Amino acid sequence: MSFTARRRFIGTLSALGLGAFWPASAFALQPREPSRTAQGTAMHRAVHQLLDRPVVFDDPVALRILGAERVRKLARDRALHETAGSRAMRAFLVTRSRYAEDELARMYRQGTRQYIVLGAGLDTYAYRNPHGGSLRVFEVDHPSTQAWKRTQLQEQGIALPHSLTFVPVDFEKQALAIRLRQAGFNRHAPAFISWLGVTMYLTRDAVMQTLAYVAQSCARGTEIVFDFSLPDAALSEKERLARNRRAARVAKIGEPWISNFDAAELAGDLLAMGYSQAGHFGAREANELYFANRSDGLGFRGSARIMTARV
Repeated sequence: MSFTARRRFIGTLSALGLGAFWPASAFALQPREPSRTAQGTAMHRAVHQLLDRPVVFDDPVALRILGAERVRKLARDRALHETAGSRAMRAFLVTRSRYAEDELARMYRQGTRQYIVLGAGLDTYAYRNPHGGSLRVFEVDHPSTQAWKRTQLQEQGIALPHSLTFVPVDFEKQALAIRLRQAGFNRHAPAFISWLGVTMYLTRDAVMQTLAYVAQSCARGTEIVFDFSLPDAALSEKERLARNRRAARVAKIGEPWISNFDAAELAGDLLAMGYSQAGHFGAREANELYFANRSDGLGFRGSARIMTARV
């Protein structure tokens, strides 16, 4: 998601009546403009399918949605994706997607039948949904990004399943809660929500207001999974230097990282605002669960963590 798209998606603040955190101009997106970051994330998922064995996150649709020409280019440019930085980013992106979908599978077994993908971008879960019509998927995104995705799906011959509902939301003009209700979302039944790749671009108040909304307005049993960045004090010198380099690159293209969170404090804040459970998932857990006994050295490292909170 590009910076303007992330600002547009600042935890759905304007949708919740909290738009005063940002001026309306921050939400501008050019007509039919696709999200560059959505494309980049999809590219990393596709590269993972091409280069890494065994795959941590099995997503064959990530290749199909990019199209044959883009996939051929990825294969030709293999060396670009074998750098330490590219491998580290790829490992993190596939970990957070795998973890979110593992949590969704667990929630489904417990009876949850609604899945909201906030800032869906080129997410592909709806097109490989193993539960068919018994799990409704709501893809929420800006109309421009969503229209571009739908064109891409059509061009690549990827069918739209009946279990999928697109929820285009222009956050300058529309409220997410209303648009979801119009789309058929039942807020009185539990849901699973993924909110990936957003919090580091927002103010702390914006993040906390969004999380408080979920705690206070969604049904008991609802769960949200989101990623966040740790503060400098929680990182090694090597991790800080690596993060500073990445932060400088994204700031240069107008997408500065704004917020980070202490994991234990964040979990405590979530419990205080009404969540019944909150826990974080990091490099140690990810490497034990998803990257153990690999011969290629691929693994989770760096300053990001994943939080799970249950209403």
